[in-house]
Amino acid sequence: MIAGLKLEIALLKRDKYGRSAERSAKLLDQLELQLGELIADAAEDRVQAERKTTKVGAFERRKPVKKAFPDHLPRERAVIEAPSTCSCCGSERIVKMGEDITETLEVIPRQWKVIQTVREKFTCRACEKITQPPAPFHPIPRGWAGPSLLAMIVFEKYGQHQPLNRQAERYAREGVDLSLSTLADQVGAVAELLKPLNALIEAHVFTAARLHGDDTTVPLLARGGTKTARLWTYVRDDRPFDGTAPPAVVFRFSSDRAGEHPTKHLAGWKGVLQADAYAGYNQLYEVARQPGPVASALCWAHARRKFFELADVQTNIRKGKSPKEISPIAVEAVKRIDALFEIERMVNGQAPEARLEIRKRQSAPLVADLERWLRGERALLSKHAKVAKAIDYLLSPNHWPGFTRFLEDGRVCLSNNAAERSLRGVEASERNKTTRASATSAKTDIHLTVLNPIYSKGAEHIDFRGNLAFHGGLRYLLHGGQTMWFKWAAI
Repeated sequence: MIAGLKLEIALLKRDKYGRSAERSAKLLDQLELQLGELIADAAEDRVQAERKTTKVGAFERRKPVKKAFPDHLPRERAVIEAPSTCSCCGSERIVKMGEDITETLEVIPRQWKVIQTVREKFTCRACEKITQPPAPFHPIPRGWAGPSLLAMIVFEKYGQHQPLNRQAERYAREGVDLSLSTLADQVGAVAELLKPLNALIEAHVFTAARLHGDDTTVPLLARGGTKTARLWTYVRDDRPFDGTAPPAVVFRFSSDRAGEHPTKHLAGWKGVLQADAYAGYNQLYEVARQPGPVASALCWAHARRKFFELADVQTNIRKGKSPKEISPIAVEAVKRIDALFEIERMVNGQAPEARLEIRKRQSAPLVADLERWLRGERALLSKHAKVAKAIDYLLSPNHWPGFTRFLEDGRVCLSNNAAERSLRGVEASERNKTTRASATSAKTDIHLTVLNPIYSKGAEHIDFRGNLAFHGGLRYLLHGGQTMWFKWAAI
């Protein structure tokens, strides 16, 4: 049963970005909860079974393989006192011949403390002048929260998707009463503090010659409820073509999905934009645009997904559809597109020239055959056929040049997965019902932009993040902090 649930969860995770994403997310949460209960019950039964002594026939038992704990965790040795005499004969002539180590994972609960900074006053007996050391620098003027606490509040909200009300409740249970409004004040103050770093990341991203772009929905607080707003992402990631610039992301919030927003976001930028076929980007591709038209590079993963939905045998059977509804054309199209992705895995990380040479030699013939075959099949299909819509999306005169851009530029990737990965944290927050934007969400843009590399690397960097973004404050940030940030982001 546990194996069956794991398979079902894996299938739902693959389909969670489809049309029934909300329904799938709810079902996925229920299945994961059920899986957790089953695993806990199985563990309890296993412990009870180990306590019982049952005689069984002799057999060779395979030793279970336990995953080792990470090497970076500190080890605390607790040595059991050895006997001073032999337990058999009582002799004192015993010599150590080795040791067995059993490792147990433990955690130290979070501890709160109040740091009292004492500034002693002195008076001069000769001139009666009073002297006192200057007040220590604080990240937030006249603030009460230390750098580590500020880092934790912000990272919990934007990196771990814990809204401030849940944080306030948890802190209260730990004996520290911090109201929701108090925590919100700290989040706003930190956003103001991080503006210089956010500006540096923006400058770094928009100097790239190639960007990934995408957007996702976020609930926007409105009178009487919520409405759907948008969060846009622009990713610089030069690693696929052996670039040395650190990867970084810039987020932008808008109240709707109008085409004016990406036009405004990318004003003054020129290069290759890897995105989906959203018509809102069309203004960027106009020849008369200043400082020049943006070159479109469309995502083959999007095109493949439209065929895959019609070729996914397991999903169609699970939904009760007959085998006749599974399109053989879609199955063949998926196989041919997968051959292109297989070549891309081979050239990933190579220089643009090497990537382009291999693509022209191996990928170009496959693309030409795919186009010729799809056009022949499309001529035999009705315009109402589902697979015809997938073919039209790929072969549209407005789309096909963007899909074949990777055959002309070695820097272009075959997919837009880099942009989609940058939005995973936002989508996880929305699934948890913890994302609620306001009409002025500039601080959300700043926090997500700064914290995105942290989210992708994991929370183990929280100490360094606190030292970088807060400890030393704005002066450190402007005098070398940005250099360390980019070096760290490139790791």
